[in-house]
Amino acid sequence: MAKEKNRYGDAELDAFRIIIEKKLKEAKEDLLVLKGSLSHKDDHGTNDTSRTFNMMEDGAETLMREENAQLAARTEKFITNLEHAINRINNKTYGICRKTGKLINKDRLKLVPHATLSIEAKMAES
Repeated sequence: MAKEKNRYGDAELDAFRIIIEKKLKEAKEDLLVLKGSLSHKDDHGTNDTSRTFNMMEDGAETLMREENAQLAARTEKFITNLEHAINRINNKTYGICRKTGKLINKDRLKLVPHATLSIEAKMAES
């Protein structure tokens, strides 16, 4: 009878670290772009010159800014979750379901590297 593993090995954790660090880098780059679009840093100061009054355009711009703000907030949360995953790797607790205490499937962790629940535990929450 094979003994069930209670944590991922160091080599496996290093492989997950690479995946997470790549996603973290991409998310931070995305966040910079989003914040730049929100602060109009990419504007060259000409958006108010010779402007015609167009309520539809103003509404669309406001909607886009709100959507970008929501996307930036989600991206910040994603970054925080990825950083917490790195901490769990450092603590060698990464990949352990916080409800069942069993290992989370590797395929799930590759797709959702910040997951803290196994599929079974996640479905039980629904």
